[in-house]
Amino acid sequence: MNGVKAVISAVAAIIIAWWVNTWPMFSSTKATGLAGLVGSVVGSPLSPVFWLVAIVAFALFFFASRLGNKVLRVVLFWVPTLAVTGLSATIAVLIVCLIASVHFR
Repeated sequence: MNGVKAVISAVAAIIIAWWVNTWPMFSSTKATGLAGLVGSVVGSPLSPVFWLVAIVAFALFFFASRLGNKVLRVVLFWVPTLAVTGLSATIAVLIVCLIASVHFR
């Protein structure tokens, strides 16, 4: 079970780091269209801020998953990690469905 908790922590931490690093792109960008999106998506994992946020988030989630108190473990680990991964998976599926519906029209 510790392996599953580590994987869930890592996936949630990477997703959070990616959102934290790409969020400023939505507020102010000089590139328009796909150029702004692709530059942000590709440049995000290459940034030191991305990896710093990912490591800190992973450490917080991993240590929260090992808490002895069941209520704190649920509130600080299971709810945030499953919410982040579930919401991101839902958004990814919606984007794929949108692209498929436009492409196969």
